[in-house]
Amino acid sequence: MSRKGDEPDPHPRRARLCRAGLLLEGRELPLLAGSVHYFRLEPHAWRPALEAVKSLGLGLVDTYVPWGVHETAPGIYDFGSSDARLDLVAFLKLSAELGLYAIVRPGPHINAELTYFGIPERIIWDAECQARSAAGRPVVLPVPPLAFPVPSYASKKFQQEAAHWLAAVGKLCAPLCFPDGPVVMMQVDNEGAMYFRDGVYDQDYHPDAVRSYHKFLRQKYESPAELSRALGYDVETLELDPPKQFDALTSRDLGRHLDWAEAQEALLAASFKKLGDVLSEAGVEVPTSHNFPIGEGLTPLDPGRVQHVVDLVGLDYYHLASPEQRAAIAHRTSDLAVRSEALGVPSFACELGAGFPPFFPALTQADNEFTALTALAYGLRGYNLYMAVERDRWIGAPFDRHGKPRASADFWRKLGRAFESLRLHELTRQTPVHLVVPRSLRRMQRVMHAFGPLSAVMFQIAGGGVTDAQLEDELDLGAPFALDAERFLRWFQAEFERRRIPFAVVGGDLIESSIEQARWTIVICAGGLERSIMKAAGRGLKEGRALSIGPHFPQRDETLTPREPPGVLRHAYDRAIPTLLDFDVGRLTSVIDHAAEQLELPALAATPSELNVTVLHDSHGLPRALFAINPTADTLAARIADSGAARAEDVLDDSVFHAKFGAFELPVPPRTVRLLALRP
Repeated sequence: MSRKGDEPDPHPRRARLCRAGLLLEGRELPLLAGSVHYFRLEPHAWRPALEAVKSLGLGLVDTYVPWGVHETAPGIYDFGSSDARLDLVAFLKLSAELGLYAIVRPGPHINAELTYFGIPERIIWDAECQARSAAGRPVVLPVPPLAFPVPSYASKKFQQEAAHWLAAVGKLCAPLCFPDGPVVMMQVDNEGAMYFRDGVYDQDYHPDAVRSYHKFLRQKYESPAELSRALGYDVETLELDPPKQFDALTSRDLGRHLDWAEAQEALLAASFKKLGDVLSEAGVEVPTSHNFPIGEGLTPLDPGRVQHVVDLVGLDYYHLASPEQRAAIAHRTSDLAVRSEALGVPSFACELGAGFPPFFPALTQADNEFTALTALAYGLRGYNLYMAVERDRWIGAPFDRHGKPRASADFWRKLGRAFESLRLHELTRQTPVHLVVPRSLRRMQRVMHAFGPLSAVMFQIAGGGVTDAQLEDELDLGAPFALDAERFLRWFQAEFERRRIPFAVVGGDLIESSIEQARWTIVICAGGLERSIMKAAGRGLKEGRALSIGPHFPQRDETLTPREPPGVLRHAYDRAIPTLLDFDVGRLTSVIDHAAEQLELPALAATPSELNVTVLHDSHGLPRALFAINPTADTLAARIADSGAARAEDVLDDSVFHAKFGAFELPVPPRTVRLLALRP
């Protein structure tokens, strides 16, 4: 595994990550890639496909390596000896010959719209490898073209089989790792959200998963006495049966449900570590990555855990052009940007949709363009076009399988040129306000999801969210605490957007960097907070930082066990910026008025209200790029403060707008984004 950020590297010739992308022998390379699936193309089509990737201004090619396609018998693999399409080494060497670096993604789960998601059929039907429902049955994923039972991330048999596969790929790729070859990054597994059967009680009750749960309890509580204190009743062992359905009647009952949800998070991170270790032992010495799917906040993927076992956590982007999806992109990307900045790595879209699979909700090229530009507006620093080149079970790639461009290639080519001319990978979006969402709140929302096996993620993909799918049970707390917290968060998001004050929504594990970097940190609390957040908040308040918590007072820990908060929280009512906030809209409005003045929170003047605007700054704090986002179905006549620039050049259509009376006036067509270079 590579070293992160600005840490000294004992092997400086190796590829490593930096804020702007990859550092290759002292040279920064933006993390811009395009996906090509060598195994789906005839070898004579590889060269035109790779040349097509280069023509878009991309310096890397991204490819899956499908276990189920390469395996010819248990543990026996064809890497080109029988089928020339499977010659991974030849494909990577050709990439190097054409001046492209490579991101290799060997799974074991790759999806790639392959039947069985790229896993051999013999593994899928092996009972020892299958994830189990609460009733002990195989967990089946009803996905086209063929429903199949999903593997268990905990199964020792599955881990052994996957390790054999990854060791084979690792040994093949090790001699091709930079600086000796083009491979500069390896992905560890893919969209590891329990194969999209991610409900808390959906899986995994495999015997090895239950043993993993017991290990989690031992590590967290150490003794039955400590677990008894947390649960509120006596237990004699840490080897409890995991809950099989939501049956909490009191807030204390929630503890064992929240522990089960957290144990799933720990299981996934532990699995990724084992898989990554196999690659490392095989001689692969490049940065590792993992991609989170849409709606990742309501899956068992915990970025705080995963970032400790892989070098780069990235996101997948498949969104419609709409006001709801614009907000979702802003939320997801602002968290990714803050997280990446704190770790010294690029904020990366492992999959930026260029087309869509035929059994996915249809996405147009306009949707793809809107998503790409909106993600860049909120801080994305690199992307992988998925797919750059057409293949089976995919619609809308910018190049066909012969490398011939389609009309959509023109946009991606212009975007590549704009990325380079503006050096977008070096620019940052300043966010003086951070809305901190504890992982415990997301865990609670997963546990209290009201629609059983229908994943909460489906509501997010459809443009809904937690409030549309959350149980309103108050238990014994006198209020729908989880819903209150989500509505509190949404109110602040809407209010800051109305005032055009830049903000980021970030995970609770980033509390330390948020307190250090933001002018105002607002922690969303449903009544329980991680002890680490309470301690960090206490330290921040002692240092005089502006920090607020609401809408409930944190009198419990992350499992809702009663816990005395730090004294500084209990005696912080008289601060200029209140520490404790309830959900009184009138009072909250006054608090923001006061904070905006006292903390000198910047706001960018722009009209009309339906328009969203962001500005990216260079390392000297100077504004260099402006994004004007119109998610509505109507053309907007925009008026935007000039940020000190004399003119703004649309780098995609070459329009030029001159500042008049301190503002730019320009039309923004429906469901589009203008990317403007700011010039003196």
